[in-house]
Amino acid sequence: MAASLPLIVGFGGYNAAGRSSGHQAFQRMILESLGQQSRQHTLQSIGKLMGQETFDEQAVLDGTLVRRIEPDFFSVANTPSGKKITLRADEQSPAKFVIAGKDLPHPLPDHWTAQPMDDGGKRYQVSIDSDQTLILSCTSKMPVQAAGQLPSGFDPSKYYRSQNHPRGLQMSVLGASDAIHSLGIPWQTIMSHVSPDAVAVYCSSVMSQLDSTGFGGMMQSRQLASRVTSKQLAMGLNTMPADFINAYVLGSVGSTAGITGACATFLYNLRQGVEDIRSGKAKVVVVGSSEAPIIPEVIDGYSAMSALATDADLLKLDGLHLSDTPDHRRASRPFAENCGFTLAESSQYVVLMADDLALELGAQVFGAVPGVYVNADGFKKSISAPGAGNYVTLAKAVGLARTLLGNEAVTQRSFIHAHGSSTPQNRVTESRIFDEVAKGFGISSWPVAAVKSYLGHSLGPASGDQLVASLGTFVHNIVPGIKTMNKVAEDVYSERLALSSSDQNCVADVAFLNSKGFGGNNATATVFSPAIAERYLSKHYGEKELKLFKEKQQATRQKAEAYLALADAGSLQPIYEFGNNLIDEEKISITPESICLPGFEHAVKLGVNEGFEF
Repeated sequence: MAASLPLIVGFGGYNAAGRSSGHQAFQRMILESLGQQSRQHTLQSIGKLMGQETFDEQAVLDGTLVRRIEPDFFSVANTPSGKKITLRADEQSPAKFVIAGKDLPHPLPDHWTAQPMDDGGKRYQVSIDSDQTLILSCTSKMPVQAAGQLPSGFDPSKYYRSQNHPRGLQMSVLGASDAIHSLGIPWQTIMSHVSPDAVAVYCSSVMSQLDSTGFGGMMQSRQLASRVTSKQLAMGLNTMPADFINAYVLGSVGSTAGITGACATFLYNLRQGVEDIRSGKAKVVVVGSSEAPIIPEVIDGYSAMSALATDADLLKLDGLHLSDTPDHRRASRPFAENCGFTLAESSQYVVLMADDLALELGAQVFGAVPGVYVNADGFKKSISAPGAGNYVTLAKAVGLARTLLGNEAVTQRSFIHAHGSSTPQNRVTESRIFDEVAKGFGISSWPVAAVKSYLGHSLGPASGDQLVASLGTFVHNIVPGIKTMNKVAEDVYSERLALSSSDQNCVADVAFLNSKGFGGNNATATVFSPAIAERYLSKHYGEKELKLFKEKQQATRQKAEAYLALADAGSLQPIYEFGNNLIDEEKISITPESICLPGFEHAVKLGVNEGFEF
C-alpha cells in the first residue's frame, strides 16, 4: 500500500512582511513585480493590519521588513542596563547616604551601619566603612539596531485576552488561528471525520519565551528586586506554543511535541508531521514555530558571538563614517558582502492532511511535502562551524524529487530557499554545498531565494518563513530577488547558481528548503507545487472521485476567501477557547477495544498491534 502524501491544505502566520495567509507577506516581498491592482490591495491590507484608519502607503513601506528597532520594543539609543560602580570608603572616611526605612535591606550587608534619623524609623543614615560595589540603573546605546519586526502598529496582544502571555505565545495563537481559518473547512467538520488521536500538533520555539512574562522575568527577578510570578516558569517553556494550540485553539487530545533543532526547528517539526501522515499515524497535523527574540539580552548574546550585523560593521561595509547612519533596511545581505545576521520575530504554521482525507473533505491543495531530511555533521572542531551534514540533507531532498518527478523537474523546474543567514561564513559554505549538489545532479542555473534579506532571521520559524514564501512562488511564478545585495560576493560559489538582486521568473514543480542550525542541526525539505500534488491525486484516484473533489473544493475556497477578505480588512478572528468546551472526565468510557471521550464523534481505538507479531 502506498504511503499517504502529506498535502499542505492551510497555512498562516505573521512576520516582518505581514500576514502569511492569502500570500500577503509574500506579495509584500515581490511588490515590484505585482500589477498595480494587486500591489495596492497588498499595501492596503497590510495597512489595516498596522491599524491604519487612513491608508498611508509610505508608512506601510517604512513599517515592514527589516528596519531599525522601534520604540515599542525598546529605545536602541537608550536601552536600560546596569552599571557597576565602586564606592571608595574606609573607617576614617566612610561613605554615607540616607535611605527610607522600608528600603533598608535585612540583614544589613557587611560593613554597613544604619542609624535612625527619626523616632518612627522612616529614614536611616547608612555609613559604609569599606569599598562597596553597587549596580546603578542606567542606559546605553545598542551596537545592533536593526531587526525584522512585525509590521509597525501590529500588536498581537490586542486581539484576544492575552493577560500575562509572552509575546511569542500571543503570536502562536494568532498564527495558528490564521492557518486554521485559511483551511476554508470548519475545524469541527474535520474532527467529525477522524479519530481524536488522528490529529497531531508539532511546534516549538528555540529560545523559549525570554521576555519579562516568561523565563526572562523569572531569571532577572532577584537581581531586579522583583517577585517571580506563578506563570513565568510555565509560560517560558519552549513547548508552550504546542501546548497553547492544543488547549486554546484546537482542543486536541492527539499527539503533540515541541521539537527543537536550533535554526532548523520548523523543519524538525515538519519532518515529524510528514512522518506521521506517511505512516498513517495521523490524518491531520498542525506544524509550526513561533519566536519573539527581539529583546536586549538575546541581542547581547548573539552579539557576543560576533554573529549579528552591528551598526559599525554595516557602516564599514558601505564605506561610511561612524558618525553616519547605517542603512538598517539592508542589514541582512545574503550571498553579498555582509557582516552578520539580523534577528527577527515570526510565527508560522501549516496544516498537513493525508491525501485521502483531503479528497473526502474537498480541501484546498497549496502543495505537498513528500520528505524532510535531517542529518548531523559528524565530528566537529567547533560546535558553531558548518559541516558535512547539509551535503547529505540537500542531496537526499534533490534525489527524492528526481526519483519521483524525473530529472527535468530537478534541472529545469526547481529552486532553492537558502538558509542565507547573511554571515560571511554562511555565504561561502552554503553556496559551496549548493554548487556541489548542482554539479552532481547536472543543474546549471539553479534559482536561489534568501528571504532573510526581507525578514531577518527568526530562528525557530525561519524555515517556516521559507515554506510559506515557496507557496507564494508556486502561485505567482516568481522567486523573490535578494534585493539588499549590490553584487554577489567574490568568495561565493555561484557558477551553477542563479543569484539575483531582482525577482526571477520561475515556473517551478519543486522547492528545496534548506536550513543550517547551530551545533550541526541540518535539515532540507522537498516541497511539491499544487500542480504536482494534483497530478498525484489524478494518478491514484478515479475520475469520479476527482470530479467530486473539485466540486467540494469550490465551497472550501469560497469560505477561505471570505475569511481572507475579513483579515485583509483588519478582522483577524483569533481562536482562543479559554475554559470553553472542557472535557467532562466523569463521562469518559473505556472498554478493551476503545476509549470514548465526550465531545468527540469518534472513539479512540485500543489494542492496535503497532505492526508487531508475537
